[in-house]
Amino acid sequence: MRKDAFLKTVLAAAFVAFVLWGGLPLFRHRHHDVPIVKGPGVTAVRRLSEYSPGLKGTPGDTFIYVLQGREPGGKALLMGDTHSNEPEGMLSAIIVVENGIVEKGTLYVIPVFNNSGSRNTRPGDGYPLYFDVATDWGQRRFRFGNRDASPLDQWPDPDVYIHYPERQLLSYIDIRNTNRTWPGRANGPLMEKVTFGAMELMRREKIDLAIDVHGAETMFPVTNCIVAPESSVKIATLASLTVKAKEGFESHVERSPVGFRGLSHREIGDHGPALPFLLEAPIPFLDQPTGPKTTKLLLDGKDPFLLSLSKKKKLFVPYDESGWPLEKRVGQNLSVTLEIFRQFSKKAADRAIAVSGVPRYADLVKNGVGHFLADPAKTPAGGVVMN
Repeated sequence: MRKDAFLKTVLAAAFVAFVLWGGLPLFRHRHHDVPIVKGPGVTAVRRLSEYSPGLKGTPGDTFIYVLQGREPGGKALLMGDTHSNEPEGMLSAIIVVENGIVEKGTLYVIPVFNNSGSRNTRPGDGYPLYFDVATDWGQRRFRFGNRDASPLDQWPDPDVYIHYPERQLLSYIDIRNTNRTWPGRANGPLMEKVTFGAMELMRREKIDLAIDVHGAETMFPVTNCIVAPESSVKIATLASLTVKAKEGFESHVERSPVGFRGLSHREIGDHGPALPFLLEAPIPFLDQPTGPKTTKLLLDGKDPFLLSLSKKKKLFVPYDESGWPLEKRVGQNLSVTLEIFRQFSKKAADRAIAVSGVPRYADLVKNGVGHFLADPAKTPAGGVVMN
């Protein structure tokens, strides 16, 4: 009897030790904060909970960086990390925060829009928990998250997600997807509170342009593009044609579908003052028929299986031995963003948005992403925000 009790105790202790051993890396990832340096153009840092009080003290709250211009003008909102397994959006936003100076107008930047998703992962797909970007001064580490918010922060999922306010039936997991919960509501689930906060920001601050930066699979037809509704499509088209002619890369225009609800490029324009745009850069890491989901694949976008599929014309973007590296994806996002600002300013001179100091596509391809990332360790006290 004593032997049985002893054996059970040992097995129970081993099980607890195994759970702790497996859970510790996930715990550390969830509590790992990423430093973002307040660049020379940052004039204020706010919280999204200022616009959606229900977020205060929750993992859904996140930072908003305000870059107020030297001259009056229009206002824009730039969002990254809506899907936290698409890091080109977050890195594009961080580069703007750490380098950008607004000459005219005001720019609001949310580098980590889905804070909960950025602290989540997908272990069943072998996702890495972090990735490191080489800089001029060393390595800078970032969390690698998941497409959806963590179930630790919003649970339970319904059998079917009923979109508010259109009541369209969506997948159950879309209730944790911040590109399915727009326009949100103040008393809804956590991710609806996140998108409601962004809508309130746009309404209160009278935002003219809203840009939501993403990445998409090379096998997905809506990739390497600007998604825009009717109100934004002219500016999107002009931006697309200009970057192709002047900078040599393609980012075609896709129309926002009227019948598919919850998407930023649809709901922002339908429920607020801003002209919405969603940017998609190709990210091979997200494709299913690839090799292991390594940080190398995430950074350089090189995969032999995709190369084989490209030769069979199964991809929706050009793909060769050079892959789709991070610097191309981030550079493309930044050039398109700046070109949208420029095209809007030509159309509405009294609401112009002019930003300097932000690198464009050629700068990123030549120098790499890390060249434009600041060193938090060399930043004066108070100059770093832990995200």
